[in-house]
Amino acid sequence: MVKITITERAIEQLRRVQGNKHVKLIYDTDGCGCAVNGVPVLLLIDELDEHDVAIETNDMPIWMEKHQLIFFDDQMTLDVVDGAGCFQLKSPNQILNPRMSLVER
Repeated sequence: MVKITITERAIEQLRRVQGNKHVKLIYDTDGCGCAVNGVPVLLLIDELDEHDVAIETNDMPIWMEKHQLIFFDDQMTLDVVDGAGCFQLKSPNQILNPRMSLVER
């Protein structure tokens, strides 16, 4: 089961831009060569898909596509990168994306 701890700084930054949209974490494979090569990306979306599942967090819900859960670690932390205007997604084992964009769709 995937669980994401969102730091206070990340919560503040997400709330500033979220509005009525949902926060969704995807494993983006566009332009990466094959379906197992990709990068985590945060999206702000208007509507959820039937395959989206709510991920346990310490604050706001973050949604993921059920079939993409395999690409993520069970315990992750979402933080803000100082001075870069982006997020960082990491786990105890690795940094999944050191400079993760927040894209509005």
